[in-house]
Amino acid sequence: MNPYRPVITNPVLRRLLPGLAVSALGDGMSIVAVGWLALLLAGPGTRGTWVALAMAAYTMPSVLGTFFFARRLAHWDGARLAGWDATLRATALAAIPLAYATGALTPTLYVVLLACSSLLHSWGSAGRYTLIAEVLPTEHHLAGNALIGAIAEATAVGGPPLAGFLAAAVGPAWVIAADAATFAVLAISYRLAVPHTVRAAPPPAGASRSAGFRVILRQRRLVGLLALSFGFFFLFGPVYVALPIYVADDLHGSAALLGWFFTAFAAGAVGGALLAGYLRRLPLWPVTIGVVTTFGLTMVPIGLGAPMPVSLAALAVGGAIWAPYMPTSMALLQRSTTRSNRAQVLAANGAVLVVAVPIGTILGGPLVEWLGARHALLLCGLAITAFGVVAAALVARAKGRFKEIDIDSLAPEPQLEG
Repeated sequence: MNPYRPVITNPVLRRLLPGLAVSALGDGMSIVAVGWLALLLAGPGTRGTWVALAMAAYTMPSVLGTFFFARRLAHWDGARLAGWDATLRATALAAIPLAYATGALTPTLYVVLLACSSLLHSWGSAGRYTLIAEVLPTEHHLAGNALIGAIAEATAVGGPPLAGFLAAAVGPAWVIAADAATFAVLAISYRLAVPHTVRAAPPPAGASRSAGFRVILRQRRLVGLLALSFGFFFLFGPVYVALPIYVADDLHGSAALLGWFFTAFAAGAVGGALLAGYLRRLPLWPVTIGVVTTFGLTMVPIGLGAPMPVSLAALAVGGAIWAPYMPTSMALLQRSTTRSNRAQVLAANGAVLVVAVPIGTILGGPLVEWLGARHALLLCGLAITAFGVVAAALVARAKGRFKEIDIDSLAPEPQLEG
C-alpha cells in the first residue's frame, strides 16, 4: 500500500498541502534573498556582520518566542499555532519591501523586522506536526511528516535559482515580498482548509513557560532524542563554512559549482524524504540513529579529496540519508507525547534545534582555519558517524528503558474531521 495515500486523501491535508507547497517555495527563495538584501543595505566594511545578523534574525528569535508565548499558545490546536506563525511571517516580511520602497529601510530596521517575523517559528513548526498527529492515525504520522519534509526539500531545489533570477530582475526586496505573499497564502489555507476545532482547556494561572522542557526532562527517551538531534545538527554546522571554502580553494570552482553541490544534496533529500514514508514498519529508534551513523560516512569521500563527480554523488546520497531524520524523529516525539503537551514539547524541541546548526557553523570558522576546509569536512563526517555509534551503544545498553512505544498499545486520539 502506498503510505502517502492516507495522507493526500485526508480531507484536511488535501486542502492544506497546496498552501504548504507555496509557502515552502517562498522559504526556498528567502535562502538567497535575505542575505543578498543585507549585502545591498550594509555599508563598506560591515557586509559580513549584517549578513550574519540577518540570517540569524530569520530563525533564532524563535527561541525567545518559545518561552515568552508558552502560556498563551501551548494549549491551542496545531492549525491555529501554524496559522498565527504564517500570519506574523507575512505581516513582518511585507513591511520590508514597503520600507524599502519608501527609502526607510536601514540595516537595523531590516534585522528587527526579520527577527519579528521569526518569533513564532518554533510554534509554527510545532503546529504543523501537531496537526499531523491530530488528523491522522498514529500509523500514518511518519508518512505525514515525510510528505511535509519532501515538499520542503523539493523547494530547496527550485527556490534558490528562482530567487536568483528574480533578485537580478527586480531586486531582493521584492523576492522577500513574494515570500511574504506565500506566507499569506499559507495563513489563509490554515484558516479555510482546517475545520474549527475546540481549544483545549486554558492553562492554569502561573503555568510555566518551560513546560515543554519539563516534559522532556521527565522522559529519558525524549532527553536522548533531543541530545541526538542537537549533536547531529551541531556537528553538521561546520559544513556550511567548510564546503564553500573547499569549492573555492581546493577545487578552484565558482559560486555556480557550489550551487551544484547544494542542488545535489537537495535532490537526494527529495528522494530520501519520499522514501521515509515507507519506513513505517521498521523500529524508528534504530532507523533514526542509523541515519546519523551512515550520513557521516557520506562526507568522507569529500574529505578525502575524491574526484568532483564522486563528491557530488556522495553529497546526493548524503541528502537522501539525511532527509528521513526529521520525519522519524518527529514521529518518535508524536508517539511519546499526549494531545495536552504535544505542542509544548515540539516547540521546545524546535527551539533547541534552531540554535544547533548556527552554533556549529560559528565554531566551523576556527576549525576550517586550523585544519583546512577538506580536512574539516573529513573530521565532521567522522565525528557524526562516531556520535551515531555512541548513541547506538547507549540505546542498546538501555534497551528496556528506551524501548519504542508499541503502536497497538496507544489509546487512539480523536481525529479532526474534514
